[in-house]
Amino acid sequence: MSAGHTAVTTPRAAVAAGEPVIRCETPQDECGVRDVLDRLGDKWSVYVVVELASGVLRFKELQRRVHGGISQRMLTLTVRRLERDGLVKRTVYPTIPPQVEYELTEMGHSLTHLVKSLADWSIAHRPAIAEAREAYDARPAEDVRT
Repeated sequence: MSAGHTAVTTPRAAVAAGEPVIRCETPQDECGVRDVLDRLGDKWSVYVVVELASGVLRFKELQRRVHGGISQRMLTLTVRRLERDGLVKRTVYPTIPPQVEYELTEMGHSLTHLVKSLADWSIAHRPAIAEAREAYDARPAEDVRT
């Protein structure tokens, strides 16, 4: 843990104790959590991490595998940001045209078990979320304003 915050051991314990999962010394410093979560919460980063978890991929192969039809520009921005954050390693081979490969770093691989947990949670709770959405959408419009 870095200086400036302490983490409660488990989210369940945090909820039971009524305490936040992460406590920062000041609300303004946010312990650096927001910066990291912003990166992982963008539309494409998790998809790129998921695809690179299987191994080294060239740019075009990565683009084909990323769900949702990512543009070349957006994929370039995404892998650059992930590389800057130390999650992806980029290797350029001096060929014509240049061959570029991407792979997860050790830190990037350490993220994959968390992504898998989130995916497992999503699958387990998908029916309940669908029911909640249906119930919400069925409410009269005046009940959902505010």
